[in-house]
Amino acid sequence: MSNLDRQATPSLCGGRGFVVAEPVRELLTPRRVQLGESTEVRRLLPNLGRRMVGAWAFVDHYGPDDIADEPGMQVPPHPHMGLQTVSWLHEGEVLHRDSLGSLQRICPRELGLMTSGRAISHSEESPKPHGRFLHGAQLWVALPDADRQVEPHFQHHTDLPEVTAPGLTATVILGELDGATSPGRAYTPIVGADLALRDGAEARLPLDPDFEYAVLSMSGEAEVDGVPMLPGSMLYLGCGRSELPLRAASDAGLMLLGGEPFEEEIIMWWNFIGRSQDDITQAREDWVEGVRFGDVKGYDGARLSAPELPPGSLKPRGRTR
Repeated sequence: MSNLDRQATPSLCGGRGFVVAEPVRELLTPRRVQLGESTEVRRLLPNLGRRMVGAWAFVDHYGPDDIADEPGMQVPPHPHMGLQTVSWLHEGEVLHRDSLGSLQRICPRELGLMTSGRAISHSEESPKPHGRFLHGAQLWVALPDADRQVEPHFQHHTDLPEVTAPGLTATVILGELDGATSPGRAYTPIVGADLALRDGAEARLPLDPDFEYAVLSMSGEAEVDGVPMLPGSMLYLGCGRSELPLRAASDAGLMLLGGEPFEEEIIMWWNFIGRSQDDITQAREDWVEGVRFGDVKGYDGARLSAPELPPGSLKPRGRTR
């Protein structure tokens, strides 16, 4: 999914200076962003004061939207660099196309994982015809410097491992949780999991104390470490936890996001992640000139134009790997 903000500003992300080294309960308020004609998203990352969680650098939550008489998701071809996109649905379907020639319908609780590496372009749209409701999350994972020039590739996985407890089913989307490992390729120590809680369930989810974590509320009402959460909110939890108490006041859906703190500092602008202003400037120029990112074939419409870079320069600070 694209960042369609026409006033996109660069963000400095990553680095140990942003990491809280102890357990905290920091409730993040989303920013509402219009995506296409009929889809509004709640953007949780990057957020004021909280830029990343592990290697997770971008989190949008959308829906549930009634799109029975609407076009639904319509994101024209656009570029990505230096990251992975994770598509995760609770309701509806999304048709993925990319410049590698991939054409894939992604359904609820199936993993669509696109690794941009050095450069890729893709589009996402609701199929025609499509179901009534659309509800899901779109997330980006920053690639470490050693892997950010890998060849682009796309993975689609319908069979994902689960961790279960009374009243809880945790589907491992990316990385590892309690000994269960996703088939999706990860480039840093990371975890992404879909948590389905039944009404009245109480559980304690095992965590890695070396990871930092956050929980995104997708649906229903639940308490995360005693903090009530409503859909569209995200709770940052910091590091140093060996378990996470969960309690459901109704059937509820959550997403657990975590990972080893991302030590490198990065620059994120529009749909690119780089390490310098030159990285970003060159990527924008290549997209404008029609080189490097390839073409998405089969999408009925024009590709996205790149917004203007803001004046001035921006450089990442601090130590890198």
